[in-house]
Amino acid sequence: MASKIVSVDAGSPAARAGMKAGETLLQIDGTAIRDVLDYKFYSYDARLVLQVLEADGQTVREVRVRKREGEPLGLNFEHYLMDGMKRCSNQCVFCFIDQLPRGMRDTLYVKDDDARMSFLMGNYISMTNLSEADVERILRMHISPVNISVQTTNPALRVKMLQNKRAGESLKIMERFAEGGISMNCQLVVCKGLNDGEELRRSLHDLKKLYPAVNTISVVPFGMTDHREGLYPLEPTDKPCAEAILDIVEPFAEACRRELGTRLVWCGDELYLKAERPLPDTDYYEEFTQFENGIGMLPLFMEEFRLALPDYAGRTARPFTIATGTAAAPSLTALLDEAAAACDNLKGKVVAIRNDFFGHRVSVAGLITGQDLIAQLRGQALGERVLISANMLRDGGDVFLDDYTPQQVEEALGVAVVPVEIDGADLLAKIFEE
Repeated sequence: MASKIVSVDAGSPAARAGMKAGETLLQIDGTAIRDVLDYKFYSYDARLVLQVLEADGQTVREVRVRKREGEPLGLNFEHYLMDGMKRCSNQCVFCFIDQLPRGMRDTLYVKDDDARMSFLMGNYISMTNLSEADVERILRMHISPVNISVQTTNPALRVKMLQNKRAGESLKIMERFAEGGISMNCQLVVCKGLNDGEELRRSLHDLKKLYPAVNTISVVPFGMTDHREGLYPLEPTDKPCAEAILDIVEPFAEACRRELGTRLVWCGDELYLKAERPLPDTDYYEEFTQFENGIGMLPLFMEEFRLALPDYAGRTARPFTIATGTAAAPSLTALLDEAAAACDNLKGKVVAIRNDFFGHRVSVAGLITGQDLIAQLRGQALGERVLISANMLRDGGDVFLDDYTPQQVEEALGVAVVPVEIDGADLLAKIFEE
């Protein structure tokens, strides 16, 4: 698919070659460019010949480009993927998007299942909408790593959980990826009574057989909101369920460590919190490959905080409140107690925000809404600012999930709202910010 250029980065190889906004990229070195993967793959070399359709829509010209190997061309297109995003064709029984309340902004209801987004943005894919041409291109271009939502290696159970007749047969694609040297990071979203217990054991053993192509496995709990009317009947992940999952995964991971030199599989922080068990030390998580999946996020945050704390010994800070989810609140309270012991007259507190918007079973900070912050903090002594996790906000930091803006929350509470990155050192920096 031809892609129209909307801008050319100043000083870039494309700009030096005379390319302009309004033109359309057709080919690179004789290969038609249909999407962002083609563009990135075929524009890697130091010398390129581009075929371009000029802005008049009629004149085709040839452009020769010289650049450093791997240097970006500097072209920007109408759409990041340069063509349409592949939508999810599944009806997963645990899908969080299906559990969103009505009336939210349209983009929140979009389900993508696009292999390109897996490689470029770290999204997880189910593989059910990969065509043979897609698979062959991934192998040919050696697009790696690919992040895969596996859920179970039992084909019949996977069909049931994803409610897609291709869900079972698509597991075979993983074997082809392994044979082709494609690295895979896998995810198992565990649903009580479906893919836990012996099914979880089976999945772990099956995925281990694909090591080292299967590079990491994360095991995370199904997240349940209060908006499941008409959906598959599922039970929430309670303490006994979390304990049972950990009792399967941790011994398996230790056996892998002894045999393979890596634990291979890790459980999400939320499972430890639900099971009321101590979080592992940061060394446990090796390379933190699945950090964005909530694997080791809280232990690393706490370590970063403690390592940075000596730099603030004896300092004072303006009064503040930390607003977070009910899951992380006890850990943040413990950190704040440590900071109070090391610093002079530290006037701060942690407030656990119940998730009234999605339901009280949702306990993570990233799903807290502006209206819940306002409802539960209004009227409290908050100090001079409220510190929140930056992942409560959309990329760009301009809006909460319920379309409230930080400015609206500030006006309602009468204090500044300060986003904090998922970094313990940044929390200290914001606490002691002048």
